[in-house]
Amino acid sequence: MTRDELALAIDWAAQEGWNPGLHDAGAFHAADPQGFFVGELAGEPVASISVVKYGASLAFLGLYIVLPAFRGRGLGWALWQHGMASAAGRRVGLDGVLAQQDNYRKSGFTLAWRNVRYQGTGGPQLARDPRVVPLLTLPFKTVAGYDRPFFPGGRSRFLRAWLQQADAAAFGFIEAGRLQGYGLVRRCRSGWKIGPLFADSEVAAEALYAALAAQAAAGEPVLLDLPEPNAAASALARRHGMKMVFETARMYTGEAPSIPMERLYGVTSFELG
Repeated sequence: MTRDELALAIDWAAQEGWNPGLHDAGAFHAADPQGFFVGELAGEPVASISVVKYGASLAFLGLYIVLPAFRGRGLGWALWQHGMASAAGRRVGLDGVLAQQDNYRKSGFTLAWRNVRYQGTGGPQLARDPRVVPLLTLPFKTVAGYDRPFFPGGRSRFLRAWLQQADAAAFGFIEAGRLQGYGLVRRCRSGWKIGPLFADSEVAAEALYAALAAQAAAGEPVLLDLPEPNAAASALARRHGMKMVFETARMYTGEAPSIPMERLYGVTSFELG
């Protein structure tokens, strides 16, 4: 894909009800400019897929869409095979709707865990925890180092673009002179999405969530995609009156990578992992 075609694919994602961020295209493209593919029929784009490579060992698949009028012709399968071939030799992850699990298994994917989307509403914070600071005031090396265990493939190029996108706010939690959690919230087609949200403790996760959700106006939707195995993350969502609205199956080819699940309160995105 060209950069403009990636923006088109994200528009298709919006039409599917996936509610992408307003500025996702720029950060996505920065992650791997060669990781996005478009399927054309008679010169017209009709399908998309992303297989973003993170180093030599990991890739993540997303944006797998065929326009409704062109489904059932095998076009998506052809593009799928092309995309998967581009990740040869790497473990590939994806977040897929539950109804497609059997199809993904046929391509060698195994269920690792469920990710659950919760939705609540935003509103002003009474008083921000003094341990919560604007993330961009910290050295990027510090943030990237904290991020590294959550993403075994390494994603510095993506992370730098993600943290600097417009219509977003990112905060870190500093205690004892050390970064002990961070999160970002970005404006989407509808409301705001938090992601990622990583924290060493429930206290840090709570303080970061409060600061992030406060970026939305009172009554605006706030969404958090959390891993079901982290019971503390689910409890945080329910404590703030959030309700489950969607879920995906996190699947990988081969063994799932080792991730500190107890510190993972919110995934970055369903498209790039």
